[in-house]
Amino acid sequence: MAEYLYRRNTVLEALRGSRRQLHRLILQKGKGLPPTIAELMLERPLPQETVSKQQLNQLLDDRSHQGIALKVSSYPYSTIDEILDLAAARNEAPFLLLLDLVHGPQNIGILLRTAEACGVHGVIIQDRRAPNITPQVVIHSAGAAEHLLIAQVTNLAKTIDRLKVLDIWTAGLDMVDEAKPLSQVDLDMPIALVVGHEGQGLRRLVRAKCDFLLQLPMRGKVESLNAAVAGSIVLYAAWQARSMDER
Repeated sequence: MAEYLYRRNTVLEALRGSRRQLHRLILQKGKGLPPTIAELMLERPLPQETVSKQQLNQLLDDRSHQGIALKVSSYPYSTIDEILDLAAARNEAPFLLLLDLVHGPQNIGILLRTAEACGVHGVIIQDRRAPNITPQVVIHSAGAAEHLLIAQVTNLAKTIDRLKVLDIWTAGLDMVDEAKPLSQVDLDMPIALVVGHEGQGLRRLVRAKCDFLLQLPMRGKVESLNAAVAGSIVLYAAWQARSMDER
């Protein structure tokens, strides 16, 4: 099933990636190809179509397309084994991100963008009651989702059990009393960070399955951070704990 990615950064990263089938590049009349995209098109030539701004607005049902779109195959999900194989190929301890029913394309996109920047080997999401990796999610990730391995699983709690058997620690981000402050936790280990729903946090069973819970202490009057912001902070802390080795 085909879908459309749009905006310059998103199209650029889709062209840089190698996991989707690329069908056609669509440009708004009067808009030239950005130089970086034009250069990539020399390596991966595609049919091009020029349409009016109104036609592009109608095709995408979004006016923020920046005059460019790319028709591609649907998002290619990976498997947990492929994620772990990538960690082994890099000779690195597994570094995973698990999303426990995180909603909102912006929240998910931000977390994916941070995960890719921090060298996470893969992201695991639940395939029921949770959003798919839609074009809107890819756009909010600034195209970072095109470079990530993302696996869908039926049951996140059972997946945590599987990771434990593989000696991968699971750390849940939650503002409960038993959660330790981030500064008191050593994240330099094979680890899967678990981020929960914006308002509800981690589900009870997922929380219970985590090896430990952590929280971000705050000095201000606001009681909690946005899930994407909090998750991004912890991802960077985990990368720092792993000495921020270059990939």
